[in-house]
Amino acid sequence: MSGTVEVFLDETPGETRGAVSRGGRYTHLLIQRETDAPQHRLGARSVGRVTEINPGLRGGFVDLGAGPPAFLPFPRNQRLAQGERLEATVVAEPRAGKGAVVRRDGPGEGTPRLLAPGPNVAEHLRAIAGDVTPITGMAAVDAVIEAEEEALAARHVFAAHGIDLAIERTRALVAVDIDHAPVAGRDPKQVRAAANREGVREAARLIGLRRWGGLVVFDLVGDGQDATAADKAARAAFADEPQAVFGPISRFGLLQMSLPWRLTPIEDILYDVGRRPSVETEALRLARALRRRLLSDTRSPRLTVWCAPDEAALLTPLAARLGPRAAVRPDPAAPRGAGRIEES
Repeated sequence: MSGTVEVFLDETPGETRGAVSRGGRYTHLLIQRETDAPQHRLGARSVGRVTEINPGLRGGFVDLGAGPPAFLPFPRNQRLAQGERLEATVVAEPRAGKGAVVRRDGPGEGTPRLLAPGPNVAEHLRAIAGDVTPITGMAAVDAVIEAEEEALAARHVFAAHGIDLAIERTRALVAVDIDHAPVAGRDPKQVRAAANREGVREAARLIGLRRWGGLVVFDLVGDGQDATAADKAARAAFADEPQAVFGPISRFGLLQMSLPWRLTPIEDILYDVGRRPSVETEALRLARALRRRLLSDTRSPRLTVWCAPDEAALLTPLAARLGPRAAVRPDPAAPRGAGRIEES
């Protein structure tokens, strides 16, 4: 995607976020929490111990010294032995109840432990956008909130192109439905081609924003008669992903492809089971809202967050790091997610 590149970095106590915007649309949202196990972050290098060999899964499980064991696919032309010590690097973060995936770098010694952490958010941003100077402060807070809202939306309407785009992740695959409104006076074939081209391009951006991988199925506009043009559009949309694998477009207008998993999906970070924001997520949202309020309101002597007791327990030490003007008070009558900020 071309256009002006903007980079945002928000370092709120408890959680650091980064966002990248190209041409006014968000393409990346990075989230790292202080409670994350550093051994499970993308790029982290650790000494691990093989705790189980599973021939059915064609791999083994490796204790990295923290959290659930990581999965190690059988290295090519090498064998694994239970109890073996090795050095490993995380190539895919945990997701949907599954542990991290690692590759074997070589033999290891000693107890399972972290050798080198993976890149932090600022380093990830530099890898994505080069030397673009990150925007910080209140503008960054607003940007990462906007990027999250777009990443969590299930439906997207792009009026300029007449496209209605629905994206859903299931246990098996990511489903993308591209719909469009007919354009009077234009060749239907050209309209379909334009809708598919723009729809696939926007879907690629949103899939990247949500940090999804695996099997992706597109329900294209039309019945597959424009397969060559649609295939070309899909390959252009995912040109920045060298590991993308494309299948043929079916007679029903379905395009199938596969993307590698790398980062934990946004919803896996933010939600508990049942797609409800976790207590930690709600506490961090309040921390970010409080930080924004402190940046915008420099005259109030004190700003107090009133919230549910379980949120207050997590938020209190974070608010203390925001300075003496920040305070937290538990409100037993407040439901989760209904915290409020008041001058005091």
